[in-house]
Amino acid sequence: MGKQEWGFQENHELHAAAAFTIRNILESIMGNIDEKRSGKPKIHLGHGDPSVYPCFRTSTSVEDALVESIRSAKFNCYPAGVGIDPARSAIAELLSKDLPYKIETDDVFLTAGGNHAIEILLTVLGRPGANILFPRPNYPVYEARARFSPLEVRHYDLLPEKGWEVDLDGVKALADSNTVAIVLINPGNPCGNVFTFDHMQKIAETAREIGMLIISDEVYAHQVFADKPFIPMGVLGDIAPVLTLGSLSKRWIVPGWRFGWIAITDPTSILQQTGVAGSLKSCLTISADPPTVIQGAIPHVIKNTPKSFFLNINKLLKEAADMFFEKIKEVPNVTCPHKPEGSMFAMVKLNIPAFEDVVDDTDFCTKLAKEECMVLFPGDAVCLKNWVRVSFATEPKVLDDAIERMKAFCMRHAKHM
Repeated sequence: MGKQEWGFQENHELHAAAAFTIRNILESIMGNIDEKRSGKPKIHLGHGDPSVYPCFRTSTSVEDALVESIRSAKFNCYPAGVGIDPARSAIAELLSKDLPYKIETDDVFLTAGGNHAIEILLTVLGRPGANILFPRPNYPVYEARARFSPLEVRHYDLLPEKGWEVDLDGVKALADSNTVAIVLINPGNPCGNVFTFDHMQKIAETAREIGMLIISDEVYAHQVFADKPFIPMGVLGDIAPVLTLGSLSKRWIVPGWRFGWIAITDPTSILQQTGVAGSLKSCLTISADPPTVIQGAIPHVIKNTPKSFFLNINKLLKEAADMFFEKIKEVPNVTCPHKPEGSMFAMVKLNIPAFEDVVDDTDFCTKLAKEECMVLFPGDAVCLKNWVRVSFATEPKVLDDAIERMKAFCMRHAKHM
């Protein structure tokens, strides 16, 4: 009997896209950890999820809002594709506080977290022959999702010597008449930078000149702790249209809730006129939804979370960033060129030629995990080879231990002249 021939087969493109994801990369690195062998507890600074630490626990008012939503029995139903109006209105009101004009309920589209919002945006904007500008370094999910989009990806540089500002000359050189959008992440992931108003205005003017919209990823909105305030890109929406991406995950420390949004910040209604707003609605009609019970909790989450909660989180992040930036100077053959000002991350440059037997950033992270039971995220995965991304959102004693382990590892692997 001959071999049966089947019409289905393995999806190699899916494997290739998954290889870009934070989960897959971290799983690969963590596969080298053996706490029993090393005699050390695992330290995970590879992702931005401090919810496991008691000092970063979300506000009780947030927990109460979800309990109330569940017990009300009003939110066990299917929601509309764009989300339920009370939640959309609450987010519109929240965002409008920082803008010179009002965002309406219909300008807000709810998503199952920030990653889902990225998927929606790339789907809506994707068309053959078009291209999109991503930052380098970048948040890896953009790269992974782009593999399933007809959009050509072009990378512009963020400049570490200028506090990770956008290389505007590079943007102008990359863009053409088929460029649909530029992606900005502010406060920065993975760089921990915060853009100034003057720089943002130059970005908006460049976008208008090129004729592209701005995707402003503001998942870390208001999570700033240096001299620069957070300014939403939407304040410049009258110069170029802005699609603002937000999430409950980071500011409220509930990443597992998977609740996000896309907001149109476009006072001149360009996105309405061009049909992009309608395309967002259509895409969400056939896509997944955030759980209705979480949507039902949103008005109370936004209204009842005390300011003291946010102030305390930013205080903890500032203390951690200060500690990290000072102590990393003691680690040989690594450099942090810019002190973190926002988000939960910093980029650290590796002096690979100074190591005896470390080939690149991925090798560095792999061996660090094996020898020191510690997880960092390789820069190659964020399009910046021979750097590493470090999350400093942890308890002080954990961060101190982590840097001591990095120091011991780097000294052990340094070339002896």
